[in-house]
Amino acid sequence: MSESKATVSRRYFVWGRVQGVGYRNFVQRTASALGLKGYTRNLDDGRVEVYAAGTIDQLSALAGYLRKGPLFADVRGVDEVEAAPEACDGFRIRY
Repeated sequence: MSESKATVSRRYFVWGRVQGVGYRNFVQRTASALGLKGYTRNLDDGRVEVYAAGTIDQLSALAGYLRKGPLFADVRGVDEVEAAPEACDGFRIRY
């Protein structure tokens, strides 16, 4: 399997004004449209966590969208780290 088609996992921590502005719904729609598996959830410290699994190209596209966010978000930063694979069915919002 070529490297660009291999499945990899990443975890993103998004900070700024990203809670209460539809950010998780935006992530779910965007990640699903890109064909990614994973989840997003709010963290107690005000950040949003995104776990996503897919190809490098899919994850690169997602990262660009995460930096922009939905209309009322004010994304100040996105930290990206490698993540261990997790079993996920589709892309969900976790509460």
